[in-house]
Amino acid sequence: MKMPLAIGIDNYKELIDKKYYYVDKTLLIKNLLDNQGKVNLITRPRRFGKTLALSMIKTYFEQEFNPDGSEINNQHYFEGKHIFTAGEYYRNEFCQYPVISLSLKSARQPDFEMAYASLIDEISKEFGRHSYILQKEVLPSADRVKFTKIWERRADGIDYAKSLEFLSHCLEMYHHKKVIILIDEYDVPLESSYFRGFYGQMIDFIRSLFESALKTNDSLEFSVITGCLRISKESIFTGLNNLEIFSVLNQNYAEYFGFVQAEVEQLLQFYQILEKKEEVRHWYDGYLFGNIEVYNPWSVLNYVKEAVTNTISFPKPYWSNTSSNSIVRELIDRADPAAKQEIELLIEDNAIEKPVHEDITYEDIHKSQDNLWNFLFFTGYLKMTSKRFDGDMIYLTLKIPNAEIKYIYRNTILNWFNETLKTRNLSSLYHAVTTMDTDTFSRKVTEELGETISFFDFAENYYHGFLAGLLKGCPGYIVKSNRESGNGRPDLIMKTPSVQGCAIIMEYKIAKRFEQMAAGCADALQQIKEQDYAKELRLEGYRNIISYGVCFYRKECLVKVKKL
Repeated sequence: MKMPLAIGIDNYKELIDKKYYYVDKTLLIKNLLDNQGKVNLITRPRRFGKTLALSMIKTYFEQEFNPDGSEINNQHYFEGKHIFTAGEYYRNEFCQYPVISLSLKSARQPDFEMAYASLIDEISKEFGRHSYILQKEVLPSADRVKFTKIWERRADGIDYAKSLEFLSHCLEMYHHKKVIILIDEYDVPLESSYFRGFYGQMIDFIRSLFESALKTNDSLEFSVITGCLRISKESIFTGLNNLEIFSVLNQNYAEYFGFVQAEVEQLLQFYQILEKKEEVRHWYDGYLFGNIEVYNPWSVLNYVKEAVTNTISFPKPYWSNTSSNSIVRELIDRADPAAKQEIELLIEDNAIEKPVHEDITYEDIHKSQDNLWNFLFFTGYLKMTSKRFDGDMIYLTLKIPNAEIKYIYRNTILNWFNETLKTRNLSSLYHAVTTMDTDTFSRKVTEELGETISFFDFAENYYHGFLAGLLKGCPGYIVKSNRESGNGRPDLIMKTPSVQGCAIIMEYKIAKRFEQMAAGCADALQQIKEQDYAKELRLEGYRNIISYGVCFYRKECLVKVKKL
């Protein structure tokens, strides 16, 4: 039986213990030791292996103890792995340090009180994990009391704000070695608090927690922090001069988050589906970290698992079901006409060029449209294809990475637009349609087209769904789309429930040039007549029947009317 695939397993020990398939990324440890960075911030999109990487680092470095004080032997977790063949220096660092490991992802809560309580709970658990140090009379009495209060969640706010620094000192006193601090998903509390409205309160606490642990901590050996976004030093890393930042623009650590080509081919070969290589590449490849091309690991693993158990499976947007789309929605909701046009270009597989600003905060997100493109890039919704320098500014050429992300843009944007339609006041459009006011009808549809984002490869189907969506809320009318009638299919029929009311027939055309729109309307009206689309309505008993010829050219609409 082949190794199972680790979907959603981000604990390194569990992955090895249960013999899951593991893409060996242990040389990340060698690079950390070679780089000798004091505080290392590594940013990558969600689901690119950051949590698993920190779990692996913790397992490698930590001198770990059971609750009774006996040491835990972790050597078997790295037998046969790349790091154990890297050299004696790296082997000598194995299990030599106390490690503080803290995840901030539980702070994704609806209000500050719940988010703060979640963070306090995580801090308490980490103190409990190291409670073995209380079994020996190593700490001064006052420190033992303070340690216990934090562990039991009875401490003051300032004690929690400085808790990681305090725990570092306690561990150094016990082990006689400096401490490694690992912080995962550091930006989750900031993102969540921004969208929930308590950003200021959260950033004050996180800043205090980080400054004491990473800036003024004499017990610190080194630290690794992971997250999605590079947040400005002025927001939570104030004065932290020992911080090194490794974003997706950097070459360092590029191959350790996500799968490179050789790893994907080895994975597909192992599960005997190498023939699906091109399909996997089309859907899940395309990211560029530094100069290294990278696949989305979460999506690849999900795809392979399904392909192995179901030979007729098709690729799916697995990442879209796990990654927050809040940033994309912010872009769409606030996009100006130029930004909307650029999104259309992206969806048509074109590229756009934008300046990159790495030092940003959530508070800056709406100060410039460029900030939103930066958020999309760093969170994985866009990829870099090239970059250039102009003065002191870096400009990136950006594209949609792959079919999976294009799916998110298309489907998410269409859904949000449909939701927005429900809140718009379209009464003037409805009145124009029912009173044969073609000027207002044309103008209102053109205005609505200008407010949304078009996917022109959808051709007539796009316009068909667009106009049906606008008109389905018309009061007193039943809207039927592409139903059989007469000798063919009219694009849309609107009718009152009573045959004594009115019935409306619409036929759409698409012009290749603006000057052809009037002729397109005439052709549509002629088609309604020749195909006798009104036949079914007359048989039902309708006598007041209106026909509309509607022609589109990109984001322009022209309407002509004829009474039948």
